Amino acid sequence: MTTPHPFGRALCAMITPFTRDGELDAEAAARHALRLTADGCDGLVLNGTTGESPTTSDAEKTALVRAVREAVGPDVPVVAGVGTSDTRHTVELARAAERAGADGVLVVSPYYSRPPAQAVEAHFRKVADAVGVPLMLYDIPGRTGVRIGTESLLRLAGHPRIVAVKDCAYDLLGSSKVIARTPLAYYSGCEELNLPLYAVGGAGYVSTVANAAPGPLRAVLDAFDAGDTAEAARLNGLLLPLTELMMASGLPGTVTAKALLDAGGVREPLLPADRETAGRLREAYETLLAAVTARGPAPAGEPASARVAP
Repeated sequence: MTTPHPFGRALCAMITPFTRDGELDAEAAARHALRLTADGCDGLVLNGTTGESPTTSDAEKTALVRAVREAVGPDVPVVAGVGTSDTRHTVELARAAERAGADGVLVVSPYYSRPPAQAVEAHFRKVADAVGVPLMLYDIPGRTGVRIGTESLLRLAGHPRIVAVKDCAYDLLGSSKVIARTPLAYYSGCEELNLPLYAVGGAGYVSTVANAAPGPLRAVLDAFDAGDTAEAARLNGLLLPLTELMMASGLPGTVTAKALLDAGGVREPLLPADRETAGRLREAYETLLAAVTARGPAPAGEPASARVAP
């Protein structure tokens, strides 16, 4: 994959629905995946933090990839999160995801042990050498404690299967340098930076908020691509209240996304959002939808109005 958007532009970091008994609900995941792709998502990222990967088993991760792959068909890119703090385990998960039908794997830098740059690079190369699908590296030092440095990214870009980065480093200067000097496709992993990163050559986004508002998020990129930067900025501004509530209110994005979608519970140690929080999220979503539709056709669907899981 050497295209500027190897997995599309508008990707959703998809939640993992559970049944009332707390088990993986593959059918609900398939329904949600279809809704997201119908409402504006080019691709789906499964088994990430939003997908509660720290508390799902290897078997559940593989089953989720299979269910979504079967639901959306061969034309929708499916990227599977496989990152762990153990290189051997990460390789096992990457191979399992490839066998289950993933088009790519999302690999976070090893966390907690805080390996130096040389070891981080070796980790990524070992995974890339072990599979036949492309890698999206995940740079999120706020969670891992380890930054994928600019020089490391410049070197890693030479590997034929390392094609993209999910960028949560909050370093627009560093990201801009890598974008300018390599073919790596940069996807924003922080909704407030979707438009700024795209404007300096980013490929798009991998968004938790897209679980609830895929249409409005995509509209920002569409407006920018059409040359209407003022409209892109306006639409981006309309998204900020919902983004802030979902991603910067003190609760993890998977908790707020599931509360807004009425998508069932979360696994401990996470706890569900309370009724008041869910009400504020619903109000922000409805305000966004009203503001967007006031200036033009309604975005496809209203995903927050439908239950994802029983």
